[in-house]
Amino acid sequence: MAGVSVATVSKVVNNRYGVAAGTSERVLAVVEELGYESSLVARSLRRTSTNVIGVLVAEFEPYSTELLKGISAAVDGTGYELLAYAGRTDGGAQTGWERRSLSRLAGTLVDAAIVVTPTMVLSSDSPVPVVAVDPHTGPEGTPTVDSDNTTGAREAVEHLIDLGHRRIAHLGGRPDLESARLRELGYRQALEGSGIAVDPLLIKVGGYRPDLADAPVRTLLDRPDRPTAVFAANDLSAIHVLQVAQELGLRVPQDLSVVGFDNIPESWGSAPPLTTVAQPLHRMGAEALRMVLDLLEGTARERHLRLPTSLVVRASTAPPPR
Repeated sequence: MAGVSVATVSKVVNNRYGVAAGTSERVLAVVEELGYESSLVARSLRRTSTNVIGVLVAEFEPYSTELLKGISAAVDGTGYELLAYAGRTDGGAQTGWERRSLSRLAGTLVDAAIVVTPTMVLSSDSPVPVVAVDPHTGPEGTPTVDSDNTTGAREAVEHLIDLGHRRIAHLGGRPDLESARLRELGYRQALEGSGIAVDPLLIKVGGYRPDLADAPVRTLLDRPDRPTAVFAANDLSAIHVLQVAQELGLRVPQDLSVVGFDNIPESWGSAPPLTTVAQPLHRMGAEALRMVLDLLEGTARERHLRLPTSLVVRASTAPPPR
């Protein structure tokens, strides 16, 4: 369309010398008209870089989406672009997806990667620099960013204790994940710190997913000596507790108090709005981007960053019924 050779177009789009100003303007006008972009793979072969940061998630759900918002806001002005990639969309194995995803993308499509909740320890000799957000195995291997899960959970349960609750259930996450283990630890610390015995029958595995949480929630709420409050390990599970309570004719918070963890947008849109522990998800994403750029530039300052949480009190908690 521009009436010039492939070599001339290459010089223009890569800002190289040797092309007359009028020719360059004509080529750029056609580039604009066609919406042309060079191939990432071809660009990486020529330059050994793509100027693209990969954001690898198991699937796109509220938690990873909020992290992605923080990463996206922080990348502006850095000269890098983002490629968001879901590595476990076929319902396959829950572990190992991140290594398969890295092997597909590293070196040809992305210069570095931010991996959200990896299920395995990522080796420090990865083909590209990697930062892990909320790693399932805790801060080891590659640089990591997470939040203070234990303190956040402890403050959530202490809030319920301060309201007068004594029978407080815990709907946990996946037992193999570090975040779930730390949130249960905070739950136990709060009870023991107040002289309340931990009742194993009030601790159930919810798996961080509403479909997995349904049966244990019903088991808890159908008990004749049901708990007066539930601390769920994430907001999606806590919102499911609200829904099951409504089905069973329990009023929240008059009959049952519920607290979640994450502070995803759905938490303030639930009925009633959910009291929860806020993770600074946008900041976690922004810090992960900063750390991965530092790795690319050889100026990495820290390997493991843990950010504080905060309790957000809304309408799903109140003193227990008399």
